Amino acid sequence: MSAWHWQYDDYQPEQERLREALCTLGNGYFATRGAAPEASASAHHYPGTYVAGGYNRTESDVHGRVVENEDLVNLPNWLPLGLQLDDGSRFSMDDMEILSARQTLDMRRGVLLREVRFRDALGRTTALRQRRFVHMGQKHLAALATELTPLDWSGSITVESALDGSVQNAGVERYGALEGNHLEPIVTDAVGEDGIWLKVRTRQSRLEVALAACTRLYHDDVPLDLEPRLIQRADWIGQAFDVPMDAGQPVVIEKIVALYTSRDAAISESGQEARNAIAALPRFDALLAGSALLWAQLWRRFDLRLTLARDDGERTAAILHLHLFHLLVTAGPQVMDLDVGVPARGLHGEAYRGHIFWDELFIFPTLDLRLPEITRSLLMYRYRRLDAARAAAKAAGYHGAMYPWQSGSNGREESQALHLNPRSGNWVPDETHLQRHVNAAIAYNIWQYYQTSGDREFLSFFGAEMLLEIARFWASKATRNQVLDRYEIKGVVGPDEFHTRYPDRSDLGLDNHAYTTVMACWVLCRALELPAHLPRERWDELVEQLGIDAAELQHWDTVSRKLRVCFHGEGIISQFEGFERLKELDWERYREHYGDIQRLDRILEAEGDSVNHYQATKQADVLMLFFLLSAEALATLFKRLGYAFDPDMIPRNIDYYGARTSHGSTLSRVVDAWVLARSDRRRSWQLFTQAVASDVADIQGGTTSEGIHLGAMAGTVDLVQRCYTGIEIRDGRLWLNPQLPDELAALCIRLRFRGQTLALDISQARMELRAISADRAAIGIRVGEQRIALRPGERHRVPLADMPIAIEAP
Repeated sequence: MSAWHWQYDDYQPEQERLREALCTLGNGYFATRGAAPEASASAHHYPGTYVAGGYNRTESDVHGRVVENEDLVNLPNWLPLGLQLDDGSRFSMDDMEILSARQTLDMRRGVLLREVRFRDALGRTTALRQRRFVHMGQKHLAALATELTPLDWSGSITVESALDGSVQNAGVERYGALEGNHLEPIVTDAVGEDGIWLKVRTRQSRLEVALAACTRLYHDDVPLDLEPRLIQRADWIGQAFDVPMDAGQPVVIEKIVALYTSRDAAISESGQEARNAIAALPRFDALLAGSALLWAQLWRRFDLRLTLARDDGERTAAILHLHLFHLLVTAGPQVMDLDVGVPARGLHGEAYRGHIFWDELFIFPTLDLRLPEITRSLLMYRYRRLDAARAAAKAAGYHGAMYPWQSGSNGREESQALHLNPRSGNWVPDETHLQRHVNAAIAYNIWQYYQTSGDREFLSFFGAEMLLEIARFWASKATRNQVLDRYEIKGVVGPDEFHTRYPDRSDLGLDNHAYTTVMACWVLCRALELPAHLPRERWDELVEQLGIDAAELQHWDTVSRKLRVCFHGEGIISQFEGFERLKELDWERYREHYGDIQRLDRILEAEGDSVNHYQATKQADVLMLFFLLSAEALATLFKRLGYAFDPDMIPRNIDYYGARTSHGSTLSRVVDAWVLARSDRRRSWQLFTQAVASDVADIQGGTTSEGIHLGAMAGTVDLVQRCYTGIEIRDGRLWLNPQLPDELAALCIRLRFRGQTLALDISQARMELRAISADRAAIGIRVGEQRIALRPGERHRVPLADMPIAIEAP
């Protein structure tokens, strides 16, 4: 393994589904899991191809109750390449004697390499070498090249290249009782002499998906003149080639595929476009060179290089590259032209049904500082669903916009009604949909994008309208407590999904949830200061269009000063009102009995109990405040609310909630590592290393195989890029105040701030800045009272003692 290669040197059937998820290839438009081409869905294998925004709704009968779910659809499998030897046996990793096996994800070039040596029942040895990629530039194309060499035999082999439209959504075991049949076949047929094509349609959303494939065989780069046999069914089509094989002589099989949908821009009809796309394609290596160039350009923007105090064989660097790779597989440049959001589990599997949650909060910062144009496109997904959020707020009796906790195709609430507890086997109500904090996350993302990019046009015509409508929602959600002369936000659920109701109440929701409340105050403050960031004409247009008058703005101001936050003990911010009155959990007893207690909610439900009774969190919601907001920003908000805030409260709250957190969310360790970065750098680094390993080690016991956790992946990158570098945007400046953990000796990153590109080379003793932007006269830097003009190509070194420094906006 190296910093750029994620590698497996054996074949372990029970690990295959995990490896398939981690070896997914994609380009933001579509992605394909790293399943073997000869494999079909089984206990150990799960081929899956997913198109961004490719949803379909189905109804299922669960214990006499009809429930409707919307899923990201597993689309026809373009990989199938079967190999049948002349003794009648078919190549399979599970049926042949495997002499050696290696699978390598080349992250620098976006290529998955597979090398196998196997022995058949007759004792003959064969070498197989496969490469595949999904084209980063030509978003509709993917390709598979197979080199097959009989090492000690001659004879023949039958190659069967196919497109399989018979697939279903069956990648998550606990969804097994739910309907997974989303596709209906339309047509299968041949294309010319060496091509096949297939078209299907989703049953409810009526999305048409067409795939066309051409398969060509070569020996010594000379095409083999073979007549394929067509094998055709309504939902499956293939070609069979009988290939003579000579000992030691490799045969190369190249399969190039085009995938189009009926929603693509600038097309006539998806099937026609797919067939046209394969008509005159270059060979595999020429296509790969074009895709690899795009990856090289992306890595110039996204790469980070770190030097650890103790050599770990480049494992940490490799995992961070893997995390960045999967961020680009899901949300690469191709999404700029699409109406899609970022699924929490990427385009890597079917967990969470491919829905969009609040994970953007952890994903966007890396995009903001590298390619903010991607963030802009993904925020437009929210803007286009603003009317749906308005309708949801109105239906619930509120004003403004109420975005759903889980979003899919059109912005309605997609949270499922029931979910299966695999520990108990019980179907239990899903009570997590009241997570209104997603509204604050969207507003925060809008503001962070604007602050980082300086994109005033986006703020003027899209972002401000969302911000104002979200502020309007919070003002209407807050109700006045006449006795306390405070406004209260009641009936919500926080990111800590363990707590959804009070033990003595039948109604769902919690009151005065601290994270939700303080972020509602933050949103109202940002909305009130919008006139300072917009042209006066545009502000006047917005308030006229939205019917906002001076009285409403005054009400927002009043609410933002009188929201209720609860405290207990010595400056402990109550996660929600009454949290401290819940029972303490015997953590040691549960750890001793169960070992892994991350999903404490499932354990207690199986015992006939509920985590609602205990001071036990999946992730500590209060710590989210320290994650998103600086101590100075929090002090300003608490002062506005009329509460005392001492920075010493931060470590006390970290200790209090740290002792009561199971880390049942992969995001939990990211947040905790962040908030400890300045006060306990050693503990922060320990949590960082645990968070880094979340998916590659599958610490949740099987969930990564159902789809990677993209928020946690991007969050670990952000810990390195923003947290340990002390990056903050204040007053139109990018502030840097690096404090690397002792375990991190040096860090090199490239960032983009308001059109300016900077390279940062940071060590324990100093930071060197280099101006990259060539279209600007100079980048302004302030170190203390000293002002420096850094021209393109120039470098400036700043000793650690002189930190912090500020990069001026142009």
